[in-house]
Amino acid sequence: MIKNMEENRMSSFSGATLMITGGTGSFGNTVLKHFLTTDIGEIRIFSRDEKKQDDMRHDLQARFPEYAGKVKFYIGDVRNAQAIKDAMWGVDYVFHAAALKQVPSCEFFPMEAVRTNVEGTDNMLHAAIDCGVKRVVCLSTDKAAYPINAMGISKAMMEHVIYANARVAAERGGTVICCTRYGNVMCSRGSVIPLFIDQIKAGNPITITDPNMTRFLMNLDEAVDLVKFAFEHANPGDLFIQKADASTIGVLAQAVQKLFGDTGTRIIGTRHGEKLYETLMTREERLRSEDMGGYYRVAPDSRDLNYDKFFIEGQAHTEADESYTSHNTRRLDVDGTVEKILTTDYVQEQLRFVEK
Repeated sequence: MIKNMEENRMSSFSGATLMITGGTGSFGNTVLKHFLTTDIGEIRIFSRDEKKQDDMRHDLQARFPEYAGKVKFYIGDVRNAQAIKDAMWGVDYVFHAAALKQVPSCEFFPMEAVRTNVEGTDNMLHAAIDCGVKRVVCLSTDKAAYPINAMGISKAMMEHVIYANARVAAERGGTVICCTRYGNVMCSRGSVIPLFIDQIKAGNPITITDPNMTRFLMNLDEAVDLVKFAFEHANPGDLFIQKADASTIGVLAQAVQKLFGDTGTRIIGTRHGEKLYETLMTREERLRSEDMGGYYRVAPDSRDLNYDKFFIEGQAHTEADESYTSHNTRRLDVDGTVEKILTTDYVQEQLRFVEK
């Protein structure tokens, strides 16, 4: 059954052209792992970092010489509307991963977050609609739900830009636009796990902001699976959320030390813009959510501004009893967290390096 579902997903991409914005990052590399050896026609990597593109190109030529020709590289910035439109012609599907996502950096340079996360997304969506792209899946973050920092606020605004464009595209009968929201991706850019491992290797104590802070835990393959699920099941404007486990930062530190050695811990206090826990689905969104097994689908508010056309019978409900957070999801203990982080390629590679 699972194999058939996977085959159906891949058949949708048979001979198709897929663009990944921000494609030289950890998400883009994992997408390549999932799609490169399938019958997909072409994968376009759109990013602004020529060094990362060159490294990726040489790595693909060395490891997958028979498939490397499927991958085309486009240098550009989503902030540049013409650059993204020039690269978009002939594209069937888009996975939009380009973003500024370092929370402390965005606190000091909030307008840079706006230009990439908000204006850049709008540029990409207009290009996709104008170029006749069939489906677009945009990647968001748990920090967009009840945001308190500049990165989360910019991503929350990005989501509203997505929903507005999805509504327009649906009215025209064209591009289907949807969104995914997920929590911390272990060992991706911004993850604390590589930092913890480096600190242990150097013989230094692990630095922890707040041991009671909780974060969702998912690996890169799960992030790609969420995007593929959204691709297959989305209606215009839908938001998809993966059900995810969480742990405290203190437990995560213990799990890393259990694998790589105990060098102690040092509490340094919270950084700019950090929250005690993250929210994947707000109380308001939960009212519109549908449980789809391993995922939630949150339908968009389909009303227009003429509210007098709409009415309900009975009591009006504005929000559910609780949101879906890293505090109230399934909490992993140390052994469970060890098992979870062992699902990442990065941790496996680092363990092999230590064993040598």
